[in-house]
Amino acid sequence: MPTLPPQPRPQQWPESHRYRQIAESFGGNAERYDRARPGYPDALVERIVAASPGRDVLDVGCGTGIEARQFQAAGAAVLGVDPDERMAAFARRTGVEVEVSTFEAWDAAGRTFDAVVAGQSWHWVDPVAGAAKAAQVLRPAGLIALFWHAYHLPPQIATAYGEAFHRVVPDAPFDLRRQRPATEVYQAMCDKAADAIRAAGGFSDPEQWRFDWEQSYTRDALLDLLPTQGTLTRLPPDQLAVVLEAVGSAVDAMGGGVTMTYATAAVAATRTAAA
Repeated sequence: MPTLPPQPRPQQWPESHRYRQIAESFGGNAERYDRARPGYPDALVERIVAASPGRDVLDVGCGTGIEARQFQAAGAAVLGVDPDERMAAFARRTGVEVEVSTFEAWDAAGRTFDAVVAGQSWHWVDPVAGAAKAAQVLRPAGLIALFWHAYHLPPQIATAYGEAFHRVVPDAPFDLRRQRPATEVYQAMCDKAADAIRAAGGFSDPEQWRFDWEQSYTRDALLDLLPTQGTLTRLPPDQLAVVLEAVGSAVDAMGGGVTMTYATAAVAATRTAAA
């Protein structure tokens, strides 16, 4: 299995866990989120299950239960924790047990687990406090596994997206027209998570894993996906419509569909000693 190579760190990844208004905006349309967001490579789920000493999994920031259901299908018993009652309610309807709380404030009530996982959510958790909390609830040899999707829009789509977003939000604190490649951004997130695990103590030195894959989207499917991204979840409907219209036109110009390349990056470490 390929691992992510060490990369230079051109800038500090922002303290995204402090932006609770974004972290808790995804539940505004939980149905769309669950429908449009992609799942995770089976090889990732299988590797986590195989590396864990048992089948009890704590899913941090479980959202609508996308990865939780994958772990259940692999034979795991999953408990989710999520700060958004709307997302939790959706997950419960799909058969996932969820408790509503931020992970840092969550009361484990003496319960312990064989794995703590977080899919597309750990950047909303204080990294050192979160790693320390994971150490407290993991059994000996338990696994922490944190993972994210980095995807690449085709250049024509990325340009249309960035320019339209800048038109409707000209004072945004970031410029989507001049973004670093997604793999660089997520490498920085992985590095930060690994550093925090080391700082928390009680874990083996973190490993980084990478799984490459592709997914094809029709015009409608891509326009369903984009509003689930944190950059767009809080846009008013009229501004969102401008962005989606621009992206839709770009997809039409490419023949009505696109194939996106994904890299699912993971950081994993084993519980070794008392924190």
